[in-house]
Amino acid sequence: MEDIVKDTAVNESETKNDYVLEVRNLKKYFPIKSSFLRLVIGNVKAVDGVSFAIKRGTTMGLVGESGCGKSTVGRTLLRLQSKTEGEVIFDGVDIFKLSKKELRKIRPKIQIIFQDPYSSLSPRMPIGEIIGEAVREHNIVPPEEYEDYISRIMRACGLQEYYKDRYPHEFSGGQRQRICIARALALNPDFIVCDEPVSALDVSIQAQIINLLKQLQRDFNLTYLFISHDLSVVEHISDTVGVMYLGSMVEYSETEKIFSNPLHPYTKALFSAIPVPDPDYKMERIVLEGSIPSPANPPKGCKFHTRCKDCMKMCECVVPNYKEVEPGHFCACHLYNSEEENQAAEEEMKKLEEEAELANKPGTPAAEPEDEVVEDAKEEEKASETKE
Repeated sequence: MEDIVKDTAVNESETKNDYVLEVRNLKKYFPIKSSFLRLVIGNVKAVDGVSFAIKRGTTMGLVGESGCGKSTVGRTLLRLQSKTEGEVIFDGVDIFKLSKKELRKIRPKIQIIFQDPYSSLSPRMPIGEIIGEAVREHNIVPPEEYEDYISRIMRACGLQEYYKDRYPHEFSGGQRQRICIARALALNPDFIVCDEPVSALDVSIQAQIINLLKQLQRDFNLTYLFISHDLSVVEHISDTVGVMYLGSMVEYSETEKIFSNPLHPYTKALFSAIPVPDPDYKMERIVLEGSIPSPANPPKGCKFHTRCKDCMKMCECVVPNYKEVEPGHFCACHLYNSEEENQAAEEEMKKLEEEAELANKPGTPAAEPEDEVVEDAKEEEKASETKE
């Protein structure tokens, strides 16, 4: 009996170690403040309840329209900005519960490659110093091995050793991105956030950088979160793909599953825009009507219902459950509700209708609008100033 318990404990630890990163209900809200009194009058819900997990040694692609919160997710994961709610578990440790000392120890293991290689490199430092500054700071290698280590890292990223004394302005866009990759790789990381690393490059250079990232992943057992607009690149490099819309994850699955059988109406519209290299093939493009709602005032119910052709009445007021529709394929859409979920949605709709009827009855006190609340706060502030 004891042997069985030991075996199960080992299996549990192995399954936990399979995932280098786990994100649970992550939220990041940016406060909207009034111009005069700096009162918080609302929030921009940049990331609103995102959950996913990345297996060690794999790549997860994160796609969506501009402003959906992809880059904010990447920066929040690395604790480059604070969270509003949720958990980020890296190697079994919640990053946001670490002290400054503990976070400093774990920093080399989590790195980022920024979108613009030129603005992320100091123009006053030579390349050798840019790549090696953090290596020296974190004591990655002994001082006597420092120069050889930097040379090895540069060669691994396709950079010549004699580039060490040159400055960023002397390089092309592709070479600068290689320098950014070398800077991240020099700290011997386990996890790297690639925040649109090829969007500012030519197509031929994009292919070189993508192949370099894949080669480094095989050689150093790296794990990537690859954020991009280019769906063809994401399909090529990713093992799993997550689709975001207005701060929320609407679909997540393995790359083959999600590209061959997208479930969410937004994913179908997004993937219909991928160009096909065949002049005789007629693309069935799904054109979304309307504009993206504001993340400061998202629609009630399903956030996508204002642009969805398959919109039902429950979509307008009931938030769909983010659930596993088929093995390993997660989706947040009422089209895939079970009978129980449909009944629960109908009950919730009835409650909302009853509440609306009560609110519209004469004699019931109406809630003060936000503008009146802000005006009252301003008047109170002025009164207190005059008293002083």
